[in-house]
Amino acid sequence: MREVAFIKQNKEKWLDFEQAIFGKSKKNPDEMASLYVHLINDLSYAQTYYPKSKIVTYLNYLASQLYQKIYKTKRVEKNRFLAFFITEVPLIVYQYRRYVLYAFLLFFCFLTIGVVSAKYDSQFVRSILGDGYVNETLENIKDGNPVAIYKSSGSLQSFIGITLHNIEVGVKSYIYGIFLGFGTFFYLFYNCIMLGSFQYFFYEQNVFWESVRGIWIHGSMEIFAMIIEAGCGLILGASILFPRTFSRINSLKIGFKNSFKIFLSTLPFTIAAGFLEGFVTRYALEMPKWLGISIILSTLSLISFYYLVYPFLVHRKQNKNQPTL
Repeated sequence: MREVAFIKQNKEKWLDFEQAIFGKSKKNPDEMASLYVHLINDLSYAQTYYPKSKIVTYLNYLASQLYQKIYKTKRVEKNRFLAFFITEVPLIVYQYRRYVLYAFLLFFCFLTIGVVSAKYDSQFVRSILGDGYVNETLENIKDGNPVAIYKSSGSLQSFIGITLHNIEVGVKSYIYGIFLGFGTFFYLFYNCIMLGSFQYFFYEQNVFWESVRGIWIHGSMEIFAMIIEAGCGLILGASILFPRTFSRINSLKIGFKNSFKIFLSTLPFTIAAGFLEGFVTRYALEMPKWLGISIILSTLSLISFYYLVYPFLVHRKQNKNQPTL
């Protein structure tokens, strides 16, 4: 069968699938499962006879969305809250994994620019961080505690203030993606430039490792979450720029729904980072080195596993559980 005839023959059925997926028509779980089987059949046929066609991409996307729809509507014994973090978010992260990769590449690129700028311009750090912050940090370095600024207020006050600030940064990094992704791009650029120049400043003052022990106790999760949130912003922008076979408004709805779920998953890490910054970082140079390093490595490993490894494991398990044709 020619591709045009295949599309013409199944177009109405696929539109019905779209209606079911995006909530414009109500179907019970059994009907959804039946639609899924039909859709998988069409996808297999298209992969066999039109492997390079856009219709394969379209049907594959419909299949993944319909599977998630079935998963959410069928009765499960699992706690819905846990299922969100254990299954739903990892599958979405896997689906949009290239945007996570883009966010990391941009992060390291912009971070390098910040380091190089601070290295070759002695006033760059002050222009980014402000004279007051730099002068206070220099005084702390003279007093033998480069990260003493984290003791400038009470633990609980720091925890609340820092957490709210980090959530605000995350929201901006994500929601600025509505400006075709460029808002997220420039906001990430600014934050990475600031981080790179800030870290080089400590290196220049010969207290680099002391700063690492202090900053990255909370920074491992805080910065990692910021990168994931930037990835969410890129997804949002891409849903407008590249609607594929969907209308631009439907593509935006899909992109917003999925990226928002990923964004929500970063909040526990952001809150945990705020807790560490408020209650633990202040003792970074007083605690044993092995303890500080252990906290950094364990927090970094946890969030790295969740976003970089676990989605592949869940996707592989999902594929094994899907019906074979």
